[in-house]
Amino acid sequence: QVQLVESGGGLVQAGGSLRLSCAASGRTFSAYDMGWFRQAPGKEREFVGGIRWSGGSTRYADSVKGRFTISRDNAKNTVYLQMNSLKPEDSAVYVCAADQYVWGTISNIGAEYDYWGQGTQVTVSS
Repeated sequence: QVQLVESGGGLVQAGGSLRLSCAASGRTFSAYDMGWFRQAPGKEREFVGGIRWSGGSTRYADSVKGRFTISRDNAKNTVYLQMNSLKPEDSAVYVCAADQYVWGTISNIGAEYDYWGQGTQVTVSS
């Protein structure tokens, strides 16, 4: 079992930056690939990006590529999402998730993730 708690959300103007954190507790954090997803009102949950258990590789949605960066610190049991050049369409609840299946590519499918946090709200004003 892994418990995930996100923090760092808030209100920011377009063009600004935020860094989200996801703190994990429970079983060995470094054994999991980690993903960030987001969901805006009236829209389906969307994959934002993911990072390999080792931190050695990442994967991003085209909509955030070049603006968002995922990193992790396994010693601190934390994964980060650095968001730059934010746009109003980035407004959503951001949720981190853990995937215990770490073979193959980093998954962009929510159903393949095993543990989820509660989410943190990000609002980007125009």
